[in-house]
Amino acid sequence: MSKSIIIIGGGASGLMASVIAARNGASVTILETNEKPGKKLLASGSGRCNFTNVVQEKQYYRGSDPNYAMGILAQFSMADTLQFFSKLGIYSKNRNGWMYPNSDQASAVLDVLLMEAAYRKVKIKTRETVREISCSGQKWMIKTDTWAYSADAVIITCGSPASNIDGATDSGRIFARQLGIGMLPMLPALTGLRGKSSMYSRWAGIRVQGAATLFLNGRPVKTESGEIQLTDYGISGIPVFQLSRYAVRALEEGCTVLVELDFLPDFTEEQVSYHLEMREENCPYKRLPEQLIGLIPSRLIPIVSPKEADLREVIRNCKHYPVIIKGSSSLQQAQVCSGGILTAELDVHLQSLQHPGLYFAGEVVDIDGACGGYNLQWAWSSGAVAGLHAAKEAL
Repeated sequence: MSKSIIIIGGGASGLMASVIAARNGASVTILETNEKPGKKLLASGSGRCNFTNVVQEKQYYRGSDPNYAMGILAQFSMADTLQFFSKLGIYSKNRNGWMYPNSDQASAVLDVLLMEAAYRKVKIKTRETVREISCSGQKWMIKTDTWAYSADAVIITCGSPASNIDGATDSGRIFARQLGIGMLPMLPALTGLRGKSSMYSRWAGIRVQGAATLFLNGRPVKTESGEIQLTDYGISGIPVFQLSRYAVRALEEGCTVLVELDFLPDFTEEQVSYHLEMREENCPYKRLPEQLIGLIPSRLIPIVSPKEADLREVIRNCKHYPVIIKGSSSLQQAQVCSGGILTAELDVHLQSLQHPGLYFAGEVVDIDGACGGYNLQWAWSSGAVAGLHAAKEAL
């Protein structure tokens, strides 16, 4: 007789866990609060689904213990992910290491997962919101608004409150409290940062190729480059997203947070000075702000070269424009969260050290990834490992 596994959450990690557990002989039921599974997966990569990345290094995974993430990825790797989806029919294409389905459709990834789950006789119960989890003897009891389920093992893959997608929830915090399991508060990550100034309406809508350096308590800690989006509240864009989890958690801890923007990352300060001096020599009729035409976006010129500014101040503003950070965009606007179930509470297979038979996977765990397919790779790897070992241990 097959052993039963309940999976709480029908997102990327939950669907992966269900397929792997069912392939290993378990009888699997997914409880999903939405009317359909995989809603957040459908929105990933702006609907194109950047589902992994060919470069897998510790620096792209964040949390209390990034080494833990690498241990899970060693058990189900990026290569395993590509092979898994290839066998299900997803032909992938490589965009500078960022991997997408050839169709550029997140729906294709969801469709093949659902078809494989159906073939493996995984039951998916939608509109089922879990309210309570408990263990009696060797059986787990899961209560929803409408039913009580029992199982030999439980995998919690309920995600996080990030995103504005229906069903995004902090139920992981509720379950952790019910079960006495430690977790870090879930805070926005991969999100825009809000600055302390009233001037941002002047640069709202500007996009510029640049670099952003994060300073915590006056110390530079990380630099990211790419297209920076200047917004009415501060700064956004992928470079800012990459810094945001560190900035948000530092603010939570009471640190002073500042981001310096470099609008001319291909030039040193000396080169900028020489370039402007040559422009003055060649075009003596131009004022200092006019010498910046063609170097930076025109709407940015009065910001880096205000009235009465001298050459030194203009160069400093071009290379080290300060944005004092006071907060971030809301959880609903964040792509993912940092924080979650502490990895110190889990064994090497994502099983609770306190509660045998209870597993966690995906974003509910205190691991979050950089932009570029890393959060989905964590979902696939953690879901596969939890699904495999939940089935093995249950058997």
